[in-house]
Amino acid sequence: MPVSRVDRFADRHIGPQPDDIEAMVAAVGAMSLDALIDEVVPSDIRLDTPLDVPGPETEAEFLARMRRVGQRNRPGRALIGLGYYGCITPSVILRNVFENPGWYTPYTPYQAEVAQGRLEALLNFQTTVVDLTGMAIANASLLDEATAAAEAMAMMHRLQARTAHGANRLLVARGCFPQTIAVVTGRAAPLGIEIEVGDLAAMTVDDRVFGVLLQYPAEDGAVIPIGELIDRAHAGGALVAVCSDLLALTLLTPPGELGADVVVGNSQRFGVPMGYGGPHAAFFATREAFIRQTPGRIIGVSIDRHGHPAYRMSLQTREQHIRRERATSNICTAQALLANMAGFYAVYHGADGLRGIARRVHGLTRRLAEGLHALGVQPAHAHVFDTLRLRLSPAVVDRLRKDATAAGLHFRYVDDAAVGIALDETTTGADVAEILSVFAGAMDRPVPTVDTAAPEATPDWPDALIRRSPFLTHPVFDRHRSETQMMRYLKRLERQDIGLDTSMIPLGSCTMKLTAASQIRPVTWPEFADLHPFASVALAEGYQELFRELEASLCAITGLSAVSLQPNSGAQGEFAGLMVIRAHQRDHGEGRRDVVLIPASAHGTNPASAAMAGTRVVIVACDDQGNVDVGDLRAKAETHRDALCALMVTYPSTHGVFEDAIHEICDVVHLHGGQVYMDGANMNAQVGVTSAASIGADVCHINLHKTFAIPHGGGGPGMGPIAVAAHLAPYLPGHPIVRVGGARAIPAIAAAPWGSASILLISHGYMRMLGGDGMRLATEVAMLSANYLKARLESHYDVLYTRANGRVAHELIFDLRAFKPLGITEIDVAKRLMDYGFHAPTVSFPVPGTMMVEPTESEPLDELDRFCEALIAIRGEIQAVIDGTADPADNVLKNAPHTAAEATADTWSHPYSRQQAVYPRPFVRANKFWPAVGRINDAHGDRHLICSCPPVEAYQD
Repeated sequence: MPVSRVDRFADRHIGPQPDDIEAMVAAVGAMSLDALIDEVVPSDIRLDTPLDVPGPETEAEFLARMRRVGQRNRPGRALIGLGYYGCITPSVILRNVFENPGWYTPYTPYQAEVAQGRLEALLNFQTTVVDLTGMAIANASLLDEATAAAEAMAMMHRLQARTAHGANRLLVARGCFPQTIAVVTGRAAPLGIEIEVGDLAAMTVDDRVFGVLLQYPAEDGAVIPIGELIDRAHAGGALVAVCSDLLALTLLTPPGELGADVVVGNSQRFGVPMGYGGPHAAFFATREAFIRQTPGRIIGVSIDRHGHPAYRMSLQTREQHIRRERATSNICTAQALLANMAGFYAVYHGADGLRGIARRVHGLTRRLAEGLHALGVQPAHAHVFDTLRLRLSPAVVDRLRKDATAAGLHFRYVDDAAVGIALDETTTGADVAEILSVFAGAMDRPVPTVDTAAPEATPDWPDALIRRSPFLTHPVFDRHRSETQMMRYLKRLERQDIGLDTSMIPLGSCTMKLTAASQIRPVTWPEFADLHPFASVALAEGYQELFRELEASLCAITGLSAVSLQPNSGAQGEFAGLMVIRAHQRDHGEGRRDVVLIPASAHGTNPASAAMAGTRVVIVACDDQGNVDVGDLRAKAETHRDALCALMVTYPSTHGVFEDAIHEICDVVHLHGGQVYMDGANMNAQVGVTSAASIGADVCHINLHKTFAIPHGGGGPGMGPIAVAAHLAPYLPGHPIVRVGGARAIPAIAAAPWGSASILLISHGYMRMLGGDGMRLATEVAMLSANYLKARLESHYDVLYTRANGRVAHELIFDLRAFKPLGITEIDVAKRLMDYGFHAPTVSFPVPGTMMVEPTESEPLDELDRFCEALIAIRGEIQAVIDGTADPADNVLKNAPHTAAEATADTWSHPYSRQQAVYPRPFVRANKFWPAVGRINDAHGDRHLICSCPPVEAYQD
């Protein structure tokens, strides 16, 4: 149906309005928007037909349709467990964090001075994990529990390689979750690691074993003392990783106290909906000695230039860009938004509240076990936390499945004679009674009566299993019991950060575009939020309909033949795509192909992912214009023609330019037997204009958290589906529990079959409401906006790379290296932008000493002009230093950002005025953002590493 002008979503999503677009086109010196695109994009890769995708819809139409689609999902009461549990998200957290753009629109906190709120929240999360696991340090989240276990395996292998040469075997307890075993197995193969799954009590820890992986409690609910197993592994020279459950650890002896070297798990049940698989924040805790080998981000405490405590990302901040193929991990995006929610859940409930929830879950589980015992069904294990494993006859299981499903009770059916039931925070006494009623009906027996009036129970486990140590003793976990207190705490933190609700975030290579409120609304609706990822597909018909449409749309957009929605970050998409290529080559007798060519300009996750896939990385040079050096590519492809696996290429390039030689580049790789992997980081310059297939790619990943509007969440969530050509489709990732993927699927990449399924609704909404023409217009305006910034700023700052005709794609690099001999760096400009109310662009990537700017299509013209005004004014401040009219050391650039406390202090010692410091342009007054801290001392933070909540005294004057 045609959409009237007043209801057209494209006009809400795209910032510049028609008159603005006309003015911007004139400013860049183009005849029209179409003419500009002709100048930006090579003609031989242009699409000549519209995108064949559904839409457009109005926002009202989209929301009404999503209600209808959601009704086809039947979440019921999910009692399946395996790391996913029903939970109650406190409304104060749901409303003020999960549904709040102040929390879901910021970026990863690289610019710590304007991210103190998120950083404090993530430090709360790390402290929660450290306290509950009994370990020394924790990171700020990983993608999911299975990925975290794989990272633990890789870390233990690296650590042991220093002393236990040749040790390449990991012993995995049979009691680990099946999805964890699958992901670990898939990650182990390219690294030459052997996986042995079995009963650890019967396994031998010899000099071939570098590590052991346990589940505590086990997948069948068993709670057993693991201290002896850990001691035996250590005696044999192996390290031990334990997969665990934070709620259980409020009652169970922490693995850290039993000698574990690593503890991982999922924090989902701390207030984060299941969402049919995610997103959720995994945790990773380890010994302090291993901190520099820990994957992901670690939040630490340092001081600012005034000597006050300040939070920052420590150590691994930009590790992939520095160490590339030698990086500890390819993890870039994590799950910051969900980690914040889990941390706030701990803050709101405190130790007593969490312990009470755990005792209630455990108490109901014991009541259920008593009732089942009365029916003649004996649970497999005497000591459990929340999960029961039951053996029944196949006939009873068959009838039970039918009756329970009809009642909306969803159990885990392990096989035709075994059932698992996992209770959770949402379970009531009435639920227990109904479960017993269904069992009694399936067994033709009277319903037993069980008293659930006072369900809280202290565990009756052996003493070695009972937790005695305190946890969450920091005052932050005891100060926010009332909703008023919690609301004010959340708002205080929110006000310390710059998100898209504050101003433009011009980060190059990050695509910080609008996530429309209508796109995100369905994510929290119960029909989408409360579905378990391992529920029968028949219970998720609404989700399945959306997946089919999303896959078809991504195929149309990329020009490729098949899609996997499983990878839950861009880096995981990279790994998945390479593993699919390798599987195809092995199947065709070309398993020897293990060389991946990567341009020198590539994002650091490319070589890190290639190393994870077991390949050798060969770097291809770039020429003076920043393009791939075709001669060097051709020479290296020829040198490695018998071993060439793939080329990983970003397009448009990481330098923000459509390279004219892209067809030739892909042809060279294909001629020498390799496949072309296109990194989809810059797809915001492609949709509707060109495609991965048009350039000659065989596979690409798609950053849904960039191009397709999933918000960045302050450092996650993200999604990185892969699209592949027909010959690679049989190898798309599978899953051990739910059938997905190709006929010859590689092992699972993520814990859940469709990754972080619930946020796929956001990208679906983006595509549906914009439609094909709207998405193409968004692409065109994104490129117009970048060229508009170039036109306004190129007389003030050198633009590093362009196409031969002077055009850039959707982003551009400003070269500040000429100022460095004069004492001014790109960091000074980045920090000074904060005084003007802006988050900094991407600094020192992909070229040191530069800033990369990406405006996106969502920013209106007046915001683009304010950003230009700020950068032009800063250029004047630089000139004042050059001319000697500003002190070379004590100036607005070197001292930026300026805080309210400094500006209102009784004394002012700087040679420039307070007004110049904090209100440098008139527009700043109208919407002043005050950084919470001054410039942070990074070196101090790394020398004095503090990665959990510091004592209150640290904040006192």
